[in-house]
Amino acid sequence: MELPAGTALQKSGEAVRYAYFPCTAVVSIQYSLENGSTAEIALVGQEGMVGIALLLGGGSMTGNAVVQSAGQAFRIQADDFRRDAASPAAMLLLLRYLQALWAQMAQTAICNKYHVLEQQLCRWMLLSLDRLPGSSLDLTQESIAGMLGVRRECITEAAAKLQRAGVIRYTRGHIEILDRPGLEQRSCECYVAIQREYDRLLPHR
Repeated sequence: MELPAGTALQKSGEAVRYAYFPCTAVVSIQYSLENGSTAEIALVGQEGMVGIALLLGGGSMTGNAVVQSAGQAFRIQADDFRRDAASPAAMLLLLRYLQALWAQMAQTAICNKYHVLEQQLCRWMLLSLDRLPGSSLDLTQESIAGMLGVRRECITEAAAKLQRAGVIRYTRGHIEILDRPGLEQRSCECYVAIQREYDRLLPHR
C-alpha cells in the first residue's frame, strides 16, 4: 500500500490493528507530552516493522507511529501477524530486530542528552538517508524540530552551519546531502553505534 507523508499508522493508547513493513517509506516513532511537545525516539524503514506491540503482547503502545517520508509498505492484520510470527524462524528474526530497535532508542536518548544539536541533526539525517533511496530529504525545518524536540530556530541555525560548510544544500522543505563523509564526521559516535548494532543483528537487511 501507499503511505503518504504525515499519515498516523498508530496512535498512543489505541489497539494495534496492523503490522506494517515499510519498503520505501520511513516511519517516525514519536512520544508526546501533555503540553503538545513531541520527540522522536526511533526511525523505521525497510529494515524493520511498525507494530512491535503485537510481538510483545501488549496490544497497544504509548507512542505514535507517523509516516516521515512517503512510500510503500506491506500491511498485515494483527491476528495474521501473530499467527505467522509464531514460527521459530520468524520469531528469531523479529526478536533480533527488536533488540536492534531498542539499541537505536537507547542511543537516541543518550545522544539527545549529551550531544550538541548539530551532532544530533547529523545523526538523524544519516539514519534517515540509510532508509531512503538517493541523497535528499523532503522535510521542513519545523517537522525536523518536532522530531528532535527543539525549537525551529535551533534547526535553522544548525542547518545553516552545515550549509556554510558545504555539507548540505537546504531549500524550503528539501535537504540535499552534498558531502556524506563530511556529515558523518560532524555526527557523534551514536550513528556508528546504532549502525554497528543493526549490522550485527540484521546483517542481511
